[in-house]
Amino acid sequence: MAERQFCKVEREGHLTVITLNRPEVMNAIHPLTSFELAGVFDEFASDPEQWVGIVTGAGDRAFSAGNDLKYQAGGGKMSSPPSGFAGLTSRFDLDKPLIAAVNGIAMGGGFEIALACDIIVASDKAVFALPEPRVGLAALAGGLHRLPRTIGEKRALGMILTGRRVTPQEGLQLGFVNEVVAPGELMTAARKWAVQILELSPMSVRASKQAVIRGLAEPSIQAAMKAQVTYPAVSAMFKSEDFVEGPMAFAQKRAPAWRGK
Repeated sequence: MAERQFCKVEREGHLTVITLNRPEVMNAIHPLTSFELAGVFDEFASDPEQWVGIVTGAGDRAFSAGNDLKYQAGGGKMSSPPSGFAGLTSRFDLDKPLIAAVNGIAMGGGFEIALACDIIVASDKAVFALPEPRVGLAALAGGLHRLPRTIGEKRALGMILTGRRVTPQEGLQLGFVNEVVAPGELMTAARKWAVQILELSPMSVRASKQAVIRGLAEPSIQAAMKAQVTYPAVSAMFKSEDFVEGPMAFAQKRAPAWRGK
């Protein structure tokens, strides 16, 4: 695996743990970080042995403070890979599940990274906000669209139009946080979520995620149910070895041996 300058990547069986590693700037993202992460997520997406990912931040202060404004103010050229901010926010074809383990500040682009994940586990010291209007910007890396779809228009606008900070406990009530734990328990909790996912067929997990995401773009439940049989991950599930293994393991009263193909 290539040496990384701005992130760390660890593989634990079928689990990939990606750590944003610029703690000196609260894991803020500048273009070099985005392009490096794009390569990391490309590898994760294409590796048939990697089924679930966890994204977290180095240190105990921040998950990510978002866009590196000091880099931008210093004349640094701003750009992003095709897969978006942090190599993730425009990655709409990733069917493998991602868990955000938010260990501190997740503001602006940092919150957008977390929202681009499927599950958010937060330390009780975490802070969430989309404060871009305070510095003349807007949360255009998906935050303005993912947050309303997650918690509803009015509650999302209440955060977006004020730029206010939200605690993880409120995030849990609003519905964008799945679990709140003590700081020392964060990665243990995130791994528990990953273990529960890894107990399931990765083919079924990918089919389920793809059907949910694509189905939300359909005009009705009826249209979504009609379209889902044409989705690539759903078709792949029906043709997979796991599709045979699951019922057979159930009938034989044993744990399934998932192949992920």
